[in-house]
Amino acid sequence: MTGKLMELDHVSRTFPVGNLRVRAVNNVSLAIERGEILCLVGESGCGKTTTGRIVAGLLKPTAGRILFEGRDIWAMDDKGFKGYRKAVQIVHQDPYASLNPVHSIYKILSAPLFRHGLAVTQQEAQIKIRELLQIVDLTPPEEFLDKYPHQLSGGQRQRISVARALTVNPRFIVADEAVSMVDVSIRVSLLNMLSRLKDQLGVTFLFITHDLALAKYFAWEGRIAVMYLGCIVEVAATPRLINDPSHPYSRALLSALPEADPELTRTKKRVVLRSLDVPSLLDLPSGCTFHPRCPQFREGLCERQAPELAQIGDNRYVACHLVAPGMAS
Repeated sequence: MTGKLMELDHVSRTFPVGNLRVRAVNNVSLAIERGEILCLVGESGCGKTTTGRIVAGLLKPTAGRILFEGRDIWAMDDKGFKGYRKAVQIVHQDPYASLNPVHSIYKILSAPLFRHGLAVTQQEAQIKIRELLQIVDLTPPEEFLDKYPHQLSGGQRQRISVARALTVNPRFIVADEAVSMVDVSIRVSLLNMLSRLKDQLGVTFLFITHDLALAKYFAWEGRIAVMYLGCIVEVAATPRLINDPSHPYSRALLSALPEADPELTRTKKRVVLRSLDVPSLLDLPSGCTFHPRCPQFREGLCERQAPELAQIGDNRYVACHLVAPGMAS
């Protein structure tokens, strides 16, 4: 079954800071297909996590709508919203903080099963938990049931977090920097596990990361959306964005990626920004918010009007005055 599963329709979110309102997410529109992996990429503080929390139903947007299977989640009745919260789960960045340290793995994983009526007896819960532990490659499962989070490695804790998300049979998972706090040596195995879940269970992913290399690996058959200061500046199929980025910010991010070949890394042409300083959300630049740093800045245009996210080709969207239809490289 194909079609849009999740849609962000002109979503914005502001937060009060003293007497000011800070716009963390600004007029974001995205559609995510069933079974797709969409990676949301950008620097720290650009609004990625806020977007993920809005998608997961943990934050209400200040403006715009979140549509799940065509229905506005904040217009749902209590029963509908409860169903939505089961269908959409989140895996947090920090596996040390997201698991209760005083609960055993059995208690952590059985709580949602009992709460949502997916298990009635302890025997039913244990059978289901053993299945979940095997799915996330924690075997033999009997060795983990009575352990506590502090007795596990970072990678094992994150697998428990994934297993907890799977307890309610979700159709959509928000993975917020889900592998950034584990050792580099086990990141690939975690990504491979998540990819297998997509194929095995039909789960759709919004994968949030600051690392384009991770996005490239995990979502090679999906899409990448690049975010800057709360706005989406480019969306494209992963191979197209990696091999032929259109937005100057996307090009800058990609030029900073190290290559597997040290010689290529040394000889790689870098995009030189006009400024290394990221503007404050309390004092955003006029027009295109990237213009103070953009190496392609055009005076009299870029600082005057904010560009809209426009389609420039087959399933590619870019927000840049200098990238018009027919001009994308």
